[in-house]
Amino acid sequence: MLPEPQFASPDANRSSGSVPPPLPASQLSPIGAPPPVIAGPLPPPPITTSDASFLRRTLAILLSMGLGLFLADGFVSLADDSLVLFFDSHVLTLLRSVMGLPDLLFLILIYFLMGLTPMIPKRQFLPLTLFIPVATLALVPFAIYCSARLHLFVWGSSVCQVSLGLGVLWWMQSGLKFRWPLVAEPQLQGRRFRWGNSIGFVLVNVFALLPAVLVYLVVCAALAVNHFSDGFVALRPAGMTVQVRTYVRNDGKTVRLVPMSHVGEPEFYRTLSESFPTNSLILMEGVTDDQGLLTNKLTYQRMAKALGVTEQHEAFQPRGELVSADVDIGIFSKSTLGFLNLVMRLHSNGVDLQTVLQLMQTSTARNEAQLLEDLLGKRNEHLLGEIRSRLTAADYLIVPWGAAHMPEVARGIQKLGFHLEESQEYVAIRFRSAANKQNSDGKEGNSGKLK
Repeated sequence: MLPEPQFASPDANRSSGSVPPPLPASQLSPIGAPPPVIAGPLPPPPITTSDASFLRRTLAILLSMGLGLFLADGFVSLADDSLVLFFDSHVLTLLRSVMGLPDLLFLILIYFLMGLTPMIPKRQFLPLTLFIPVATLALVPFAIYCSARLHLFVWGSSVCQVSLGLGVLWWMQSGLKFRWPLVAEPQLQGRRFRWGNSIGFVLVNVFALLPAVLVYLVVCAALAVNHFSDGFVALRPAGMTVQVRTYVRNDGKTVRLVPMSHVGEPEFYRTLSESFPTNSLILMEGVTDDQGLLTNKLTYQRMAKALGVTEQHEAFQPRGELVSADVDIGIFSKSTLGFLNLVMRLHSNGVDLQTVLQLMQTSTARNEAQLLEDLLGKRNEHLLGEIRSRLTAADYLIVPWGAAHMPEVARGIQKLGFHLEESQEYVAIRFRSAANKQNSDGKEGNSGKLK
């Protein structure tokens, strides 16, 4: 007879240590239940209240400083424009320039911060950040077609800036109370960062705003060039073109106006030179400096190198009898001489802060009017006198002068009985992307009589 098997009790097993202790009932899985899931990496710690409060406090200070600078710049600009418009005084112009730079920098910072965090109230601060560039772009057409009233439009822009700043301040503080900070922390709500906000910000700027601004500037540049040159210069898809016009009189006398560019394509200068009749009298441009009033030599080498072209004096070799028909620089005013020396310093030494500040100080309405009178008015008057005196002995005059002189000179010779006979366009400076589409002779179109 076999012995009965002996089974140890659970208490005996626990006491002997031969088996592990049983699991608690809460950790036992029922039959058929899925196995426990092993947890992955721990999630990032949640945003604490202290972090969000610090971010809101920092943004509130930045927005308050931006709004304060916008208002201060607006009030100074309005005061300066009022003094210029009503009293022809520029005592605040330098202060306005100093105030404008930090205001612009803060607005740029706030604009980019709006692309990073949705906490900034865009309904109030987006108009602030866009006001200066939009107002500047909006003034361009007025500067082209209503330059005599430009100060009035600039004054109106300053009024709009002050009104906008006060409106945002009233909105943020529920009244014009001027409490610091101007923007309170509870007004900055929302998440610290959101991908959709940043991606939308980049897409709108890269594919909408930037192309629109570039197209607008190109159109305005074309309008300005055509308007101020009276059609003698134009911007075409091929490049910058000049229109050579030939005027005749009933007695057989001929005057050919040739708008020149200080830099241009070598083919442009060569083609013009070859088109001049050998028996023509060429009235050359170029002021003299018998008293040595200019401190630096004016050169366009930097511009020519940047555009990949050449300077006029290197490639323009006209045929015919050359006669100097310009003035001596000694007839210019002191303000014009100072301005020319500053410009020549920029051409020779490049841009530096001291020269830029001096240019800003000398750039007043009175100085600008005197500058135009010296560089255009006096020289055009002298040139027309040369044309009248030379017509008594010459039948064919050619005037290869800068394009800015052409409108007034054309009106002057028309008063002498000349009328437009024909015109011809030449490409002076090619746009590099379109260079392979043009003929190598530097001309565009054919000459013909204008009706």
